[in-house]
Amino acid sequence: MRFDDATLSRMNTGSPGVPPPRLFLSRPVERLSGSRLTTVTDDIALEEPLEIQVLFGPVDAREVKTISITMRTPGHDRELAVGFLVGEGMLRSVDQLQGVSSRGPRFGAAALQNSVQVALRPGIPLDLKRLERNCYTTSSCGVCGKTSMEALKLNFFPALPPAGYTVPERVIRTLPDRLREAQDIFQHTGGLHAAGLFTPEGHPIVVREDVGRHNAVDKVIGTQFIEGKALLSGAILVVSGRASFELMQKALAAGIPMLVAVGAPSSLAVQVAERFGATLIGFTKHSGFNIYTGSDRVRIASAPSSYEHRSAFPSPA
Repeated sequence: MRFDDATLSRMNTGSPGVPPPRLFLSRPVERLSGSRLTTVTDDIALEEPLEIQVLFGPVDAREVKTISITMRTPGHDRELAVGFLVGEGMLRSVDQLQGVSSRGPRFGAAALQNSVQVALRPGIPLDLKRLERNCYTTSSCGVCGKTSMEALKLNFFPALPPAGYTVPERVIRTLPDRLREAQDIFQHTGGLHAAGLFTPEGHPIVVREDVGRHNAVDKVIGTQFIEGKALLSGAILVVSGRASFELMQKALAAGIPMLVAVGAPSSLAVQVAERFGATLIGFTKHSGFNIYTGSDRVRIASAPSSYEHRSAFPSPA
């Protein structure tokens, strides 16, 4: 199943007649440069709360449940909500969706709404206990509570492509720059994370920005899911910051075999990638990168490797 073009247009741009949100605010600030203090105008990334609701249950007994409140940069909110549900293992097929709509009072010049309701088709089960078991923090810092690896056993990730899926190292080196080139709002504010899906040849599929790196990933995955692409086994996920456990889990839930980060991975992200056969790359730039797991998906064109025991930080020269 795929939503029709009119529905996709509304989901991407908002309600008809409503201007798209301006994703940054301009305000005067005092800037100190050397010993000189001047007043300048600075652009600041917009941050607003978003409530994610789910409508579920049989036709004659529909229920609405708020499952998350996250701080995000407005825009592509419906995709964010769908991507969140995919990442938590609560949505596995677009056929489970009845619709996605923005809700709540409008405010500001762009008539923003800070609530999204995801409607499941009648009879589709909703495992609300999954959220309680996972118990993730909203700041993307990992897992609160018991053992994270045990929680992962409750997920049924799709099978990743075999080792024949490879990406040239010359392409991987260019991915951070290609991601940055697509960050429109970052150019104004310098205050947004980005996530993007790229082909193995390095071509962008979709790029999204947000104050939260996990929200940016949800927007990317949700956009593809709504278009009927529930599994993204032919794509590379690139993130502008570090690679956390939560981002690795979202990638696995969408069937993405490779996560490339500009920054460092966490220890748990590495463990999860290794356990489920994903490729995890960090400290990525033109001069090189670190391959933490899944090196069989990276096609190296240069000299034979050598082993040197040293810290991976700072990034390779």
